Amino acid sequence: MPVYVALSKLTEEGSKTIKKNPERIKEVNSDLEAMGVKVLAQYALLGAYDFVNILEAPDNDTIVRMSVEIGSRGSVQLHTMPAVPIDQLIADIKG
Repeated sequence: MPVYVALSKLTEEGSKTIKKNPERIKEVNSDLEAMGVKVLAQYALLGAYDFVNILEAPDNDTIVRMSVEIGSRGSVQLHTMPAVPIDQLIADIKG
């Protein structure tokens, strides 16, 4: 199944929500699973983004729906990218 990297940055509203209820982070993971997106790994970051998530989904359409749904809540801004396994990249380059 395709893998995606999602970088997220909390909005002011999102920061307030996490401060009041840190467990909300895991609740959102359950929301993602209900949308057909599996969270493979998740890390908090220091820097330009607050979190990085490694996700698995059946296709780009599922990721687009997830990004729109989560982004529309107003608590986080997402930057999501497909991740290509290195062996597949090498095979694609060789043609």
